Amino acid sequence: MNKQTIAPKRWWYIMPIVFITYSLAYLDRANFSFASAAGINDDLGITKGMSSLLGALFFLGYFFFQIPGAIYAERRSVKKLVFICLVLWGVCASLTGMVSNIPMLAAIRFILGVVEAAVMPAMLIYISNWFTKSERSRANTFLILGNPVTVLWMSVVSGYLIESFGWREMFIFEGIPAVIWAIAWWFMVQDKPAQANWLSNDEKAALQAQLEKEQENIKAVRNYSEAFKSRNVIILCIQYFTWSIGVYGFVLWLPSILRNGTQMGMVEAGWLSAVPYLAATLAMIVVSWASDKLQNRKLFVWPLLLVGALAFLGSWLVGANNFWLSFTLLTVAGAAMYAPYGPFFAIIPEMLPRNVAGGAMALINAMGALGSFLGSWVVGYLNGATGSPAASYIFMGGSLLISVWLTLIVKPAKNKQPPMPRGAKHA
Repeated sequence: MNKQTIAPKRWWYIMPIVFITYSLAYLDRANFSFASAAGINDDLGITKGMSSLLGALFFLGYFFFQIPGAIYAERRSVKKLVFICLVLWGVCASLTGMVSNIPMLAAIRFILGVVEAAVMPAMLIYISNWFTKSERSRANTFLILGNPVTVLWMSVVSGYLIESFGWREMFIFEGIPAVIWAIAWWFMVQDKPAQANWLSNDEKAALQAQLEKEQENIKAVRNYSEAFKSRNVIILCIQYFTWSIGVYGFVLWLPSILRNGTQMGMVEAGWLSAVPYLAATLAMIVVSWASDKLQNRKLFVWPLLLVGALAFLGSWLVGANNFWLSFTLLTVAGAAMYAPYGPFFAIIPEMLPRNVAGGAMALINAMGALGSFLGSWVVGYLNGATGSPAASYIFMGGSLLISVWLTLIVKPAKNKQPPMPRGAKHA
C-alpha cells in the first residue's frame, strides 16, 4: 500500500483532538498578558519588575518538567499523562482568578508551568506514533496551530470578558474548558494505532510497516545521554532558546505594547492583538505543506526567522509615531516567527531513532521554555525601565538573528547507517 494512502481518516480523527488539546493549554498560558494590561498589577500591588517575573515564572516550571514528562509519555502513556495535565491546568488557571496576594499568584503560575510542561513533548511523541515522515511537518503544524489560533480568538474574547466582568472572571471562565475536555480526551484517544478500533487491520499493518521502515534508515543511538551530546541536538537547543525569546516576548507583551502606542481600550487592543496571529495561522499552513512537499526542513526555518528579525527591527526604526506602519511590521514579525514550527519539530524524528527522539524534543523544548522565561522577563523589564518598547524590539530582533545563524550551521542527518539493533533500550 502506498504510504500516501494509509488511513486518511487519521487526519480527521486525530488532528481535531490534537489541535483542541494544545489550544486549551495555550489559552491558559497566554491570557496572563491581558490581565497584565487590564489592571491585575494595581489590584494586587505588583511592581513592574515583579510583573515581569510573575509572567515568566510559568516558563520556569515548564522548563524543569519537560524531560520527565517526555520520558513518561515515551515509556508509559501519552493518554494518561495528558488527561491528568488537562484537569490540573484547568483548575490552576481558574484559581488564578481567585488569588488575593502575590505569593499565591507566583505559586499558581509556577504550578501551571509544571502541569503544562509535558504536553508539547507528549503530543509530538503522539504524532510520531501516528504519522509518517512525509506527513510530519503538517501534523506538527496542526498541533502548534493551537498556539496562534488560540491567541487569535482569546485576544478578542479576553478583551470582552475583562470589559464586561474583570480579569478575575476571565481567568475563571477560561480555565473551565480544559477540565471538560479532559473527559472527552480520555474516551477518544489511543496511544498507538494498534489500539484503535476505528482502523482496519490492514490499515494498522500498513501504517506500522511504514513507521518501522523509516526507523531502519536512522543511525542507532543507545540512550538519552548519547543523544543529548550530539552536535545537532546542542545547536537546536540553543537555536530554540533564542527563537523563543522573540516569540514569547512578543506573545506576553503585545497587548501592553499596543496600548502604549495609542490610547486604546482593552477591546480594541484585543482585536488588534488578534491580527498577527491570523497572519501566523495562514503562514504556518503554507510553510508546513511546502516543507513536506519538498522534504526540506531548514529551508523553511531560517529565512522566515530572518524576516521576523528584520520586521522587529523595522518596527523599532519606524517608531510609535507611525503606529500603523509599526503595527504592520509587528504583524509580519509575528507571522514569520510562527511559520517555521512545523518543519522545525520534524527535524529531530528524522535525525534520531524513536527510543531517544522524544527525550531530545523535550530537551529542545525545555531550552525554548528557558528562552521564553528570559524573553518574557527581559521584555517586561525593558518596557518598564525605559518607558517604551524600543529596547524590547532590539532585544527580540537580535535574538532572532542569532537563531537564524544557528539554524544555518545544523548539519542534515546522514541516515545511511545500519538499522538500530532490536535490543536497544532507553537510558
